[in-house]
Amino acid sequence: MTDSALHSTDEPLHEDRLWRDDGWTARVIKNEDDDGWAVEMIQAGEAEPALVGPWTMGRDKKNPKPLDAAAFRTLVKTASEVLRRHEQQRHAMLHKNVTIDLRGEEITVTLDIVPDDDDPYADLKAIDAFGAQLAHVRVSPAFRLNKASAERWAENDFAKPN
Repeated sequence: MTDSALHSTDEPLHEDRLWRDDGWTARVIKNEDDDGWAVEMIQAGEAEPALVGPWTMGRDKKNPKPLDAAAFRTLVKTASEVLRRHEQQRHAMLHKNVTIDLRGEEITVTLDIVPDDDDPYADLKAIDAFGAQLAHVRVSPAFRLNKASAERWAENDFAKPN
């Protein structure tokens, strides 16, 4: 199987060790860690697998069990969930917020990190309870947003933190 055929997304393909359908490719491969087999799930357009896991041996205890529709659906669901969790984790790393009390008013302070290769930075914003932006400054992506740092920023009239 050529590399271009493996990553093609035009036609569904249903073989014992290679299934392609619905934007996903499942490929049964030799498990390099032991004598068994593994399956990798690659989303169309991606170079790296979203999921690699063990695959069941066939009845002869030598060759892998063939892929089938039910197994493929389960693999797609699992790989999709892995990608969803990764995206949620990435979002949580790049977007943080805390709520503080400023003179009896609830203020939400947000930090949005922009992971640019050449010039990474973060936007620090203060937003009132009605959604109006009170302040916005650009800070280092290493800025640590927590309740104490947000309160200090607010107490300093939202001047750019050091």
